[in-house]
Amino acid sequence: MNYKEILETARTCMGPFCKVCPECNGKACGSTMPGPGAKGIGDTAVRNYDAWKKIRINMDTISENREPDTAFDFFGHSLKYPILAGPVGAVNLHYGDKLDDIAYNDILVSACAESGIAAFTGDGTNPEVMKAATKAIAAQKGYGIPTVKPWDVRTLQEKMELVKASGAMAVAMDVDAAGLPFLQHLDPPAGSKTVEELREIIQEAGKPFIVKGIMTVKGALKAREAGASAIVVSNHGGRVLDQCPATAEVLPSIAEAVKGSMLVFVDGGIRSGTDIFKALALGADAVLVARPYVTAVYGGAAEGVHVYTEKLGSELRDTMRMCGVSSLSGITKEQLWNS
Repeated sequence: MNYKEILETARTCMGPFCKVCPECNGKACGSTMPGPGAKGIGDTAVRNYDAWKKIRINMDTISENREPDTAFDFFGHSLKYPILAGPVGAVNLHYGDKLDDIAYNDILVSACAESGIAAFTGDGTNPEVMKAATKAIAAQKGYGIPTVKPWDVRTLQEKMELVKASGAMAVAMDVDAAGLPFLQHLDPPAGSKTVEELREIIQEAGKPFIVKGIMTVKGALKAREAGASAIVVSNHGGRVLDQCPATAEVLPSIAEAVKGSMLVFVDGGIRSGTDIFKALALGADAVLVARPYVTAVYGGAAEGVHVYTEKLGSELRDTMRMCGVSSLSGITKEQLWNS
């Protein structure tokens, strides 16, 4: 199976909202919600994608001819690439009823582990989603990152017990999910957290904690103050607030402010190994890719995940070769062209 075949198969079972575009850029699905689209007019999702494409790379082939080393250390676990599958929830609602969250996470977690990377799992109002996700992670000896929504204290305590039992390598919270419509009218409510509240949650987790949904230097500093081990520069794919800047636009200043004191990840519109190279050059330690992995699972199950991961990885290696760098640490702003 190749990537083209994955897309062709996915088109037979995804929709009607997702169009399985040749390049997932947010333009065809627009502001469709439910669906993979974004909030408002859909501007933020499109801007995420476009921002990476505006960045240009400096080619340099007068260098030592060495095979690029793409290995990435994720809290003591060596990943084949600096790539993590991002968390996605309600796949049956947004992408098609061939799969539900439980079946999707079961395929994704094991396939990512077999491909040498790790997957974030999603969360939802149905308690069975987190139960199944953490069960899938436990089956892979903790090789996965459960992601919890910013629930109330009682709900978080229940979910953290599942996280601990799974032996997960880390845990994440997508704090920006506070903007999702389905979290607005719960009782008790889910929503944004103070630094103090977040600190208590992180201490309760007892393992590396990743705060997803950071879009400002101030937000990154608050996450660090709360005790986070890592952040994800993310606007939730444009799904929680319209008219945001792109993640590529805010990444450099955020990375500069906290790099060295915590890991910095980024998502939003990253669709190629070249995009991954750009993200690392701007200060990220690794990237999250979410929607294309949904297509990979729908279009090819575990094989689809492997094919897509290797596609990204080979593109990253090729870019590194053509830019004269042989390690991830060698990727810097010097490889980017300033227009």
